[in-house]
Amino acid sequence: MSEKHLEVQEYSDSDLISGCLKGKELHQEVLYKRYFSFAMSVSIRYTKDRNEAMEIVNDSYMKVLENLGAYDSSKSFKAWYSRILVNTSIDNYRRNLKHSSSVSIDNIDKEEQEPEIDIELSVNDILKIFSQIPEQYKVTFNLFEIEGYSHEEIGKLLGVTTSTSRSNLARAKKMVREIYMKEFKSAAKRHEAV
Repeated sequence: MSEKHLEVQEYSDSDLISGCLKGKELHQEVLYKRYFSFAMSVSIRYTKDRNEAMEIVNDSYMKVLENLGAYDSSKSFKAWYSRILVNTSIDNYRRNLKHSSSVSIDNIDKEEQEPEIDIELSVNDILKIFSQIPEQYKVTFNLFEIEGYSHEEIGKLLGVTTSTSRSNLARAKKMVREIYMKEFKSAAKRHEAV
């Protein structure tokens, strides 16, 4: 079987990386395809739509190819790539910051209880919720809750104070709760009534 007909699964990550370092286009294509879904799942959390996420995926992959020589093969490629995806997403957020709008939410109740989730949400439901949250809150939420950054790290990445990061996270959580209650709790009650 010729090299062109090999499937994605037939290559190990180290084989693909080695081929990419040698400039082999097939290896670059297979590596891209292998991690495409993962890359989209990270990027979509930081964007308004799939087109913008696709731009981040492509920009990130170009950075992967440009910096592959610096990759430490003793560490997880996926974790390394994830860091590039997040950083590219943050760069995209900063570029678009001047176009984003601010939403003011006063008197956030820090003791407010988390809603009980009694229905299963699909990926599209989650994306629908996140599409309604202002960018600065969505980015802070993703960095803190999903990526595991501290408020100090988020502040440095976004050029804001630690207290602003905390405030944006609280506001994001409040908005998620409100959207969830409005969109999905009422839908669940209607479903139960049927």
